[in-house]
Amino acid sequence: MDVESRSVRRAVESETEKNMLAEKVEQMMEWSSRRSVIRMNGDKFRRFVKAPPRNYSVVVMFTALQPQRQCSVCRQANEEYQVLANSWRYSSAFSNKLFFTVVDYDEGADVFQQLNMNSAPTFMHFPPKGKPRRADTFDLQRIGFASEQLAKDVAAVAGTGAEAEALLRPCRLLAALQIRVFRPPNYSGTIALALLVSLVGGLLYLRRNNLEFIYNKTGWAMAALCVVFAMTSGQMWNHIRGPPYAHKNPQNGQ
Repeated sequence: MDVESRSVRRAVESETEKNMLAEKVEQMMEWSSRRSVIRMNGDKFRRFVKAPPRNYSVVVMFTALQPQRQCSVCRQANEEYQVLANSWRYSSAFSNKLFFTVVDYDEGADVFQQLNMNSAPTFMHFPPKGKPRRADTFDLQRIGFASEQLAKDVAAVAGTGAEAEALLRPCRLLAALQIRVFRPPNYSGTIALALLVSLVGGLLYLRRNNLEFIYNKTGWAMAALCVVFAMTSGQMWNHIRGPPYAHKNPQNGQ
């Protein structure tokens, strides 16, 4: 009798767990259909990310986006995170096995305390089973947001070079899914070039009867000096080397 009752109890528990899991997956899919990045507070995080049963992976960005927090890095990271999540949401490989979420400090301060987290932004991958390991936390302080540095760091994993692809590294599942990042078209460079060409063309047209200024040695010398200063400036070094956005202090490790 005891064996039979235990079997019945296990069957009931198994059925309850399946129903709970199906409900959680359905809810996550509904939220994901509205927004590529699901916003979560403390209760949602504990129920859908931390608590079993769960057969899906979750990537969480812990951040502080409110203006009073004055976290410019958080805004930059959020833009890249949105690009990555949108690429996954509208890719042919999209499924209910992976979700992108965000926990803002002002909406889930208890989550930050629970995880002993005192900095933002931080990206963590929560696997379907077990607790996140050290490799599931993305080291933003080491890599930063420079696309060149990120491209070097993720080349062996994702095989591409852009900022959003760097978020693939701590998530083993993401690397296996081969998410291809699609960025919104940026026409700022094209527009700037068109304006420059129009400006130069308009100047030449207005001075078409007197083009002696083209042979002005002083003008060309000033232009050459501007180019030299630009190439030897720290900004050009940053553009070529792509150093990390921030470095750890060797004295306190922060």
